[in-house]
Amino acid sequence: MSLDDARSSAGWSVPPADDGRDQPRTLTDPKAMRAIAHPTRLALLELLGRHEQLTATEAAELVDESPTNCAFHLRTLAKYGFVEEAGAGPGRRRPWRRAHLGFSFDDTGSADTETGQAAQALADLLWDGWLRRLQRVRNTRHRFDPPWRQVTAGLQYLAYLTPAEAEEFNEELQQLFDRHRDRLGHPDQRPEQAMPVEYLLFSFPQQAADPEHPT
Repeated sequence: MSLDDARSSAGWSVPPADDGRDQPRTLTDPKAMRAIAHPTRLALLELLGRHEQLTATEAAELVDESPTNCAFHLRTLAKYGFVEEAGAGPGRRRPWRRAHLGFSFDDTGSADTETGQAAQALADLLWDGWLRRLQRVRNTRHRFDPPWRQVTAGLQYLAYLTPAEAEEFNEELQQLFDRHRDRLGHPDQRPEQAMPVEYLLFSFPQQAADPEHPT
């Protein structure tokens, strides 16, 4: 998923830190999964991963929603523990901030349970969002500055692995991504020219993409 960092079976994941807000949240409550399974709420959560604080009005300008709608969605996110009020601002300003840096959940369980259904719905929304994002990048990358156009790439690899080997390989990739993970929650650690760069990783048995030869 990415919101700052995303994995499926799950959303975001970051290594523990001293500040509780810099730790990931593991979702097990189907009500919380259903609450976050909304495009605007996911967009707001992504924004608060890149901005320390935002009011509903400020967020509305960034997600192309009305301040009233954003305020409603922020209150819903707060109800389920995804965001929190950042304290009173000047005047009537009411800023919000993230309560955690990312979330994870397991969508590999039975779809016959309430939790399994909620996890599957959230996973479907995240995967669809990632694929749409890739399409937008493909259509606009020719307008990127040359250095960023150079590093915007799509790669495909094939390896013959057992399930255990594939799991180990994914863990090793996660460790590689963790190299600069501390910069997510600590802007002061980012180099001057650093920008948020997103990596999307999908892994699956290749036959699963062939409807005539399911695994």
